[in-house]
Amino acid sequence: MGKKEKEVIEVKGTTITILTQKKDDYISLTDIAKYKEPDRSDHIIQNWMRNRNTIEFLGIWEQLHNPAFKPLEFEGFKKNAGLNSFVLTPKQWIEKTGAIGIVSKKGRYGGTFAHKDIAFEFAAWISVEFKLYLIKEFQRLKEDENRRLSLAWNLNRTLSKLNYRIHTDAIKSHLIPKTVTPSQAAMTYANEADLLNVALFGMTAAEWREANPDRKGNMRDYASIEQLLVLANMESMNAEFIHMKLPQGERLKRLNEIAIRQMQVLTSAFQPKQLKE
Repeated sequence: MGKKEKEVIEVKGTTITILTQKKDDYISLTDIAKYKEPDRSDHIIQNWMRNRNTIEFLGIWEQLHNPAFKPLEFEGFKKNAGLNSFVLTPKQWIEKTGAIGIVSKKGRYGGTFAHKDIAFEFAAWISVEFKLYLIKEFQRLKEDENRRLSLAWNLNRTLSKLNYRIHTDAIKSHLIPKTVTPSQAAMTYANEADLLNVALFGMTAAEWREANPDRKGNMRDYASIEQLLVLANMESMNAEFIHMKLPQGERLKRLNEIAIRQMQVLTSAFQPKQLKE
């Protein structure tokens, strides 16, 4: 599930904005700087970036995380860092080196943001005490978020199980003759379960186990919240298709179309906007 576009935490009376790009959290350096000088946040950030230790830290971080980082431009900044005439803004750093750890953003949530690793380093430069409180509040936010995601995942897992009962009842009523053995009935249930697996995940349960020999459980145990929600809907729809006596091939085609359409809607609805504009 995509994270919220914006989160806010309070750190020692200062509001700190957190945005999410892909799976990484970016924290507002502008907000952190306001803890020290509310009216001169840009000036505070530039002073921090003039420091040689800061340039070295930023450069090493980029080398570890950014294959497109430009080392020659980085060396030029590092050579001049600390000189009285040396001035460096976030925008200059990004444009010259191709950096991704710092983002200069305009618009609704404007300001300078940095990956949490860099933001914590900046916070330590502002105040060691402030950094510790920032980390504490950030961790609390992530723990709360993980709890909410876990609750949502479990809810959708439960919903999927309830709809599975509707699904199996439809199979029992319409697809299984009265005289079959328990093992033959189990095979019919498994075939219909794999119909849903192929429509949603693109593979059968056996194919998933073969591709993931080290994982315990089944593919549904590793499904996202969106996938579980769509699966619950598909079980209900397939039960109706069975009652309508549609052949399996036709049901697979319809279910796959439903899965694609619903996943596109759900993932686009929860997709956070990019930090860069």
